[in-house]
Amino acid sequence: MFRWRRGLARKQTSPFKGDVALKAPLVWVAGTLTVAIILIASLLIANASSDENASAAGPLNVQIFASGLVHPWALAFLPGDRVLVTERPGRMRVVSAQGLLSKPLQGVPEVWAVGQGGLLDVVTDTSFAQNNTIYFCFAERVGNGGRTAVARAKFIDGDAPRLDEVAVIFRQDGPLSSGNHFGCRIAQARDGNLFVTLGEHFIHRDEAQNLANHLGKLIRIAPDGSVPSDNPFVGRNDAKPEIWSFGHRNPQGLAFNPRSGELWEIEHGPRGGDEINIIAKASNYGWPVIGFGIDYNGAKIHEATSKPGMEQPIKYWVPSIAPSGMAFYTAKLFPNWDGSLFAGALAGQMLVRLSLDGDKVTGEERLLQALHERIRDVRQGPDGALWLLTDNTAGRILRVTPAK
Repeated sequence: MFRWRRGLARKQTSPFKGDVALKAPLVWVAGTLTVAIILIASLLIANASSDENASAAGPLNVQIFASGLVHPWALAFLPGDRVLVTERPGRMRVVSAQGLLSKPLQGVPEVWAVGQGGLLDVVTDTSFAQNNTIYFCFAERVGNGGRTAVARAKFIDGDAPRLDEVAVIFRQDGPLSSGNHFGCRIAQARDGNLFVTLGEHFIHRDEAQNLANHLGKLIRIAPDGSVPSDNPFVGRNDAKPEIWSFGHRNPQGLAFNPRSGELWEIEHGPRGGDEINIIAKASNYGWPVIGFGIDYNGAKIHEATSKPGMEQPIKYWVPSIAPSGMAFYTAKLFPNWDGSLFAGALAGQMLVRLSLDGDKVTGEERLLQALHERIRDVRQGPDGALWLLTDNTAGRILRVTPAK
């Protein structure tokens, strides 16, 4: 059986928990989707007699779909069983159905790859089959600092795929980042509008409560970057019109709940206090006034854990796990997981499954901890599998299926 090689890396500590690469790469041999289907038993990381990849749904098969990526941050699915993936240093690649990496796509803007910054989230438009449009966000250099920017582009397919008609449609306004807390997750609503998470740049945490800038906010913009007329702060001189909600720290997960249609968000706390929130128009999620964590030096941050006019999370973690990308599961490959919410964990080095009853979290299952991998992104694939990104200098795309 194929197994992970152990003992090759040692965890290091960081004041920013899951946000910076923590360990050295492991050695892998890349698999392909076709070979995995035919020879699935040969790619089991743990067999049925081992509990390393056990789950409530039975043992899991973890296939290495692709390797050789440097800090991969987000993935999106393309026609022909292919994957579009970003690498934080500033590259975007297409991964073939056989797990082969294309050369970096031409047309990607220059990114500020400093600290946690770089090329971050990417999504395909809901009408991608008709318009070939993608959206992506990245850290953009401004003087001696950086900010989050959002761009749209046409994906040009072919032997040498590239981007065309690239346009930056939004730039974060406010005090600049020195390299931390960019947020930068994108979710597209049914009406085509884009929701984007924006971090508060770590050293400017009080700005999350200031409506006059974009720090620590979740924004809503049209696909061309214009402001929808029904945004909650349109027409106010003391507020940015793009803002949808505020009081956020460093939101790194964003997805629509397919059952309720509500927008769910995950954000990093400091030492403790990672949160899952259900996002409501014009609502204040409290950072840094309320919360459940402490500063990295042990100092108190919050006035309290709750306050009138500020929203409570539906779940929080103490100690922190550093959650990142998230996805609701609706496919049939894992019938027992229907309706579950999945989140990657960076410092926690695992995949987290949350069982839900409406808007309530009723249980938590911690998966794939034996992999000892920082999980940066998780998506449900067209094939019903869970697709994961591992965040390190030898990052991989993993495909998780039942081990049957």
